[in-house]
Amino acid sequence: MSDSAEAVFPHRHLLGIEGMYPPAITYLLDLADGYVEQNRAVDKKKSVLRGRTQVNLFFEASTRTSTSFELAGKRLGADVINMAVARSSVSKGETLIDTAMTLNAMHPDVLVVRHQDSGAVQLLSQKVGCAVINAGDGAHEHPTQALLDALTIRRRKGRLDGQVVAICGDILHSRVARSNIHLLNTMGAQVRVIGPPTLMPRAIDELGVEVHHDMRKGLRGVDIVMMLRLQMERMQGAYVPSLREYFQLYGLDQEKLTLAKPDALIMHPGPMNRGVEIDSLVADDINRSVIREQVEMGVAVRMACLEALTRHLPNIGAAS
Repeated sequence: MSDSAEAVFPHRHLLGIEGMYPPAITYLLDLADGYVEQNRAVDKKKSVLRGRTQVNLFFEASTRTSTSFELAGKRLGADVINMAVARSSVSKGETLIDTAMTLNAMHPDVLVVRHQDSGAVQLLSQKVGCAVINAGDGAHEHPTQALLDALTIRRRKGRLDGQVVAICGDILHSRVARSNIHLLNTMGAQVRVIGPPTLMPRAIDELGVEVHHDMRKGLRGVDIVMMLRLQMERMQGAYVPSLREYFQLYGLDQEKLTLAKPDALIMHPGPMNRGVEIDSLVADDINRSVIREQVEMGVAVRMACLEALTRHLPNIGAAS
């Protein structure tokens, strides 16, 4: 990494968006922008990570994120290893610290971790000698999702500052919401959160957002509508009366969408619960839905993060 790049992006790990400064975020988005075009070319491979080893360690099931990270690493020339945690020693009672010691002995260069407990990825980063990327930890953060959402918005709208973004649904259990709130506020956007009181974290207003419990009021005049999945697997007890009533009050349909700006974009981190938080007609709107673009931006963003975090490591070869 050049001295100027290291000054802008000095981070050894990517554990969250909170505390990251605008130049570092912009650096990653600019780097990812270049990878979007490369991923659309016939020859999609580079040798930036040739000789490097990337280990994907997913304690929680994932399709989009794990596949995206695997593809990103392989397109950069890394040796990518996916550890099947369900069949590993971890499921037999091995502690996270033991796992870190085992991984250290293998000398990986970058570790991509998803874990069900908030803070677990940060703990692991303190025990290993390689770069660590948080691919989602509990309800804490999911930094690469926020970055790919930001890249999607920036490419469509031209800028992040001044955009009015409504994040709707299960805010309480959403690491995506937290990372997006931190990033969008940092980059000068205005953030509204919309959902029932039972699905709002305590002191949510302290994060610098407008809080709405009436979706129709919250959607008025927004540039971006970001829907969130109702995370039933994290719920114990009755957070919503019924899925049908939840959709009537907080599901995005064409009628509610008319309250947003005519050119408002529709986003969703996936996987979608159609008919629960979003109507199929809205999700598949070819003019306004950017859900498929988000998936495409995800590979480019993860390539950028892998490059940025491994550039400072010793013995890196010249990029082709």
